[in-house]
Amino acid sequence: MSDSNDIRLMPIDHPIDATVLLPGSKSLTNRALLVAALAGGTTHVRHLLLADDTRIMLRALEVLGLRIGLDEASCCATVAGCGGHWPEDDVDIHCGNAGTVIRFLTAACCAGYGNYRLDGVPRMRQRPIGDLVSGLRGLGALIRYDGDEGFCPLSIRGQGLRGGDVHFQGTPSSQFVSALLMAAPLAAGDVYVTVTGELPSLPYVAMTLKVMEAFGVEVVHENMRKFIVPGRQTYASGRFDVEPDASAASYFFAAAALTGGRVTVEGLGNRSCQGDMAFVNVLEQMGCQVEQGPDRTLLSGPADGRLRAVDVDLGHMPDTAPTLAVLAAFAEGTTRIRNVANLRVKETDRISALSTELGKMNVPTQMHDDGLSIMPAGKPEAAPVDTYDDHRIAMSFALAGLRLENMIIRNADCVSKTFPDFFHRWAALTE
Repeated sequence: MSDSNDIRLMPIDHPIDATVLLPGSKSLTNRALLVAALAGGTTHVRHLLLADDTRIMLRALEVLGLRIGLDEASCCATVAGCGGHWPEDDVDIHCGNAGTVIRFLTAACCAGYGNYRLDGVPRMRQRPIGDLVSGLRGLGALIRYDGDEGFCPLSIRGQGLRGGDVHFQGTPSSQFVSALLMAAPLAAGDVYVTVTGELPSLPYVAMTLKVMEAFGVEVVHENMRKFIVPGRQTYASGRFDVEPDASAASYFFAAAALTGGRVTVEGLGNRSCQGDMAFVNVLEQMGCQVEQGPDRTLLSGPADGRLRAVDVDLGHMPDTAPTLAVLAAFAEGTTRIRNVANLRVKETDRISALSTELGKMNVPTQMHDDGLSIMPAGKPEAAPVDTYDDHRIAMSFALAGLRLENMIIRNADCVSKTFPDFFHRWAALTE
């Protein structure tokens, strides 16, 4: 049975040669919007992403009483900051399935004064938040679970944060660390954060520090494992320019790799603060060529048209794992993706979803506790792909449509979470 939200893709018979302009980074947009809201004065956030997750953040900030002017045509938001004191002090905040929104605002509401209730879609109630709550409670936050322990919905009685020590053990989400760091400057005293063990998606914490620095707050750290945030700081208002989204760029770079073509992404180069730009290094290992300047990247597919399998740790850029998994279906040999166990608690269990959908394409896989092996056995076959309401599953399997006739992406509109016009821009590659 087909659905009006299904998309049928047709292959191309020539190498892609395109220059791509991408929307702003979701991760940078939501960090910049939150910090702008906490700042004193007015901030202009330019080139921001307008998609489901960022609109959820914008709506949440408005519910908290912020005045935000949004120019959709130019992708610019004017945020009148509250100086760390939310204008509304008794609100319900619906966070959808946006992990950055519920985690960042949980910490930010604890730093404020009032009563705040945060919830999301049913899937959000399955995504852990317990380590963040424990850390915030250690700084004096009053947080109650209104459902299962360790998960939303949450009720917060905001009374400000005191200084103190927070210790994350095991493998906490980088979003927990980022959320606490962004709220910490508002605390009454210095905040000391220690991370013991593996920290997934470490570059996202580095990105958080870059945003904080851009708003006049600096954090002292030791190897991104120990952080000192002086309390009683004030975020400065001003202007923040959002980079294009490096996670989104991975699909277009992979398209060049798969077709033996060339893709140039403008606005993203070797001075990007986004960890997912390291995905081009993985594509180099597969036989591609990369040329980078400060603000542009050109990737060319293998000169001989053959993609080599790779064995890679994607722990610092897990959002690129679906892209690599689908690309690996067309490579020679077995590709092993490691250190991405946190993919199981994203919008869906991405490891299981990738294995299931690649299996439909006659591509054998093996799931591991920390990742996935892709073991192509002959030419992949076109199949209808279920997306599990997960934007990254939809966008990554679009790659297969460049080579296989009649690939179908079901419920393709789930890309609206981070890239609403993805399939329109994707179609332009084939023209």
